[in-house]
Amino acid sequence: MRARLLTLAAATIVGLGFLAPATASTGGTADGENHPNVGMIAFYDAEGRFRCSATLVSPTVLVTAAHCTDGTLGKTLVTFDSVVAEAPPSPLPVAADLTAGYTAEELAAAGYLSGTAHTHPDYSDFTDMDNWNDVGVIVLDEPVTDITPAPIAGLHAADAIKQPRKTLFTAVGYGTEVRQADSGSQKPTPMSYPIIRRFVDMPGQKITPQIIQTNGNEKDIFGTGGTCFGDSGGSLWLNGAVVAVTSYGYTSNCRYIDGYQRIDIPVVADWLAEFGL
Repeated sequence: MRARLLTLAAATIVGLGFLAPATASTGGTADGENHPNVGMIAFYDAEGRFRCSATLVSPTVLVTAAHCTDGTLGKTLVTFDSVVAEAPPSPLPVAADLTAGYTAEELAAAGYLSGTAHTHPDYSDFTDMDNWNDVGVIVLDEPVTDITPAPIAGLHAADAIKQPRKTLFTAVGYGTEVRQADSGSQKPTPMSYPIIRRFVDMPGQKITPQIIQTNGNEKDIFGTGGTCFGDSGGSLWLNGAVVAVTSYGYTSNCRYIDGYQRIDIPVVADWLAEFGL
């Protein structure tokens, strides 16, 4: 489910620890409480346990990527902690039955929120490059009352951008870092920790009817970094509203182009309306 020609931005979780098998966030800034409505989600599917990012857009609904909801087993774990773990071990629970995924009861006992994943009915699983629809939602079992939901950009908000390269977008998510190890090989490598919420600013690269692409190179003079594994489903912001969700990257070192599924388009907005959005 998660092997693509493009590099998807979900991260695998093995046992109690996090392993980012390919790429991760580059650059960026620890978010703190700048975007408290952006959370981290964790879930099981037939291939194992994964983590993504998601954004609260109503008291009971988070928007994320379809490849973070498709094939989910059981409940999805949700946390809005800006710092999940500075170092191992991971605080996240392991499901009692790995073949069934999380239950609401075991997540509540561990102190986490729980929800049910839904995938856009026209998600193409990246087989139709003109109709990706890589968007999903998590419907919470209990509403969140102490966090203000993020606003969703209006229809066709991105279509108004005539010069993407002169427009800065902000992406927020829980992707791991690419950096030099404390010992051994000094080649920049995905690091499992810390697991924290970060934001990056990126200039646009191009806009299509479904996708916004940005320059995710941290050395870009107009940007501060890029997104990758663990950032999947996290939000892309434009003028104070969420216009897209993190979908893919083109390289294994997260220093090139990043892709985001637009949610300001009718095929997505009409589906989100079914969840009261």
